Amino acid sequence: MNQQTTEQLLMIRPSCFYTNDQTAKNNYFQKQTDEDHISTTEKAQREFDAFVLQLRSYGVSVHVWNDSLSPQTPDALFPNNWISFHHPSTLITYPMFALNRQLEVNEGPIDFLQTKGFSFQNLIDYTSHISSGVFLEGTGSMVLDRSNYIAYCTLSTRTNQKLITKFCQEMGYKAVVFSAFQTYNNQRLPIYHTNVMMSVGMDFAMVCLDAIDDQNERQALVASLSETNKTILPLTEAQIHQFAGNVLELRTGNGKRLLAMSTTAFKALTGEQIEYLSDRMTIVHSPLPTIEQLGGGSARCMMAEIFI
Repeated sequence: MNQQTTEQLLMIRPSCFYTNDQTAKNNYFQKQTDEDHISTTEKAQREFDAFVLQLRSYGVSVHVWNDSLSPQTPDALFPNNWISFHHPSTLITYPMFALNRQLEVNEGPIDFLQTKGFSFQNLIDYTSHISSGVFLEGTGSMVLDRSNYIAYCTLSTRTNQKLITKFCQEMGYKAVVFSAFQTYNNQRLPIYHTNVMMSVGMDFAMVCLDAIDDQNERQALVASLSETNKTILPLTEAQIHQFAGNVLELRTGNGKRLLAMSTTAFKALTGEQIEYLSDRMTIVHSPLPTIEQLGGGSARCMMAEIFI
């Protein structure tokens, strides 16, 4: 059986960070700012560095690649969208929706990991689908139950049914597909990535069921989680707007369970949710306000799990 969690992460330190107007077209979690790029970059780097230090202090092996200054890729610190790793020795690269996010896909971080002793024998590249306007943004688009080979996916401009099917066929997964929405300017609009409204751990799932308007799709999701013995911790839409769904279960080198999230996400959880999670694992949270507000993503988006 596949392991659900890992103690090995790839994280990419930003060289230039600011609100990406190309992704803001359909990421309604992003906010604008009048600050200059130098200021926002410095803030994001401080938040990134503190988060990495905290993860390492708990025994997580974090492999940090420094993003290049050129070309400018303001969302480079969210590598889980363009690359994923799978047992055995498989690496997948994905077609990104935004033009400047397509520039993130490069050999640098892969070569870097190989110098660290990682070996990738099976390379799968989906980026050719960009020319057809078909996108799938890694473990942003797909929340993976790796132990049970299930991919949970909410459809959006960035998450195409055709590529979900292709991924599942090639990797031996079953897809649970639905449409999730958020209320923005009094409209119900698609949530851009599954991993902002849902997270699956070893024996639990945090999910905003209220975001799934279709009752049949909601029931199918609940049934799948129940059949795989996941305790469901329901999240409200207000909580996912504080990135409470954008969390990731990890483990330490000696097998202890961790749940990584931002401080914003932690503060959004209820006392009961914190008690349930704390009884089973250590919650690790770090402040990421600049990254969250301008990038529209949080802790989970920053971590590309390495499985070999």
